[in-house]
Amino acid sequence: MIQQRLRDHGFPVGRLPTGSRNCITDVADVRVGHITLREPDKGICTGVTAILPHGGNPFRVKSTAASHVINGFGKTTGLVQVEELGTLESPLLLTNTFGVPAATEGALRWLMERDPSIGDSAGSVNVVTAECNDGWLNDLRGLHVRPGHAFRAIECARGDRRSEEGSIGAGTGMICFGWKGGIGTSSRRITTERGVGHIGVLTLTNFGRPEDLTILGVPMDRIAPETMESPPDGSVIIVLATDLPMDARQLKRVARRSAFGLARTGSFAYHGSGDIVIAFSNARLQPHVPDDSILSAGHLAEDGPLISRCFRAAAEATEEAVYNSLFQTETITGRQGRSIPILPPSAVLERLKEAGLLGRDV
Repeated sequence: MIQQRLRDHGFPVGRLPTGSRNCITDVADVRVGHITLREPDKGICTGVTAILPHGGNPFRVKSTAASHVINGFGKTTGLVQVEELGTLESPLLLTNTFGVPAATEGALRWLMERDPSIGDSAGSVNVVTAECNDGWLNDLRGLHVRPGHAFRAIECARGDRRSEEGSIGAGTGMICFGWKGGIGTSSRRITTERGVGHIGVLTLTNFGRPEDLTILGVPMDRIAPETMESPPDGSVIIVLATDLPMDARQLKRVARRSAFGLARTGSFAYHGSGDIVIAFSNARLQPHVPDDSILSAGHLAEDGPLISRCFRAAAEATEEAVYNSLFQTETITGRQGRSIPILPPSAVLERLKEAGLLGRDV
């Protein structure tokens, strides 16, 4: 049974208001899709998650983008070009470590099917794929993620509802602070002189050890699952989206602040942890063949209070997305009969109340 989010128990995270769904899909036109692969008797416990920056052709109409590496023990495709050009021109794929080539091929096939000029008259395309290692629950060597799974994840992506969380898509086999982790998402609403925008975050959580977990500043070291043998250092991928018109430099500044939200949960980026932020704005779209008008396109006015609210939004939404990945999941059994339990909500809520935080009755 899927649990309630921490906020649903009366424990909000941070100060800024959330979007209506408290999800990355609060960012206008962003879509999320998941394909889940679960056959425990075959050691299959994995999947693919796709994030589409907008509903058009991402190659022909590129989103402004940036990335930030908190700790570089990770395997990604496409980030070198994102850093060089400041654009995202593909769906963004999340999967397991050995699934990166297949997921990248699936996205490439999806893009080529829609644009016959890719690889020909229009040149190549840069697909961005990121991963976490789900090998404790999933048989990595089986290479169970295939290009068709990524293709289907992109095809089923939707933006008209809150994305599913927990043990879904790429999050199926992930472990967070020794408990079942996976997909989590959250958003914050930002009011500007021109109207209302959003910063949304989706996390793939596969990091941390039980003794490090902190929720709303309260250590959860007294709540511990049975010890796993040789627990991996793990990783986390943070996808940050906004419909505010940020340029690549501003996006990188905001992306860096996700690390502060991550730290609030107890992470300090272990040596073997791949902790990576990928950020994009679909309010600053750039055509594949730019013209002079793009040079004069407006961007977010970088006054102190506004950009600082965006920094706060990135930290708060990241922190809450991690909590949601823990609260919205289920106990999963994977390869070799290994089972990862969920973080017990009642124990967490009691601990928060012991520390003086007020929420609803447990």
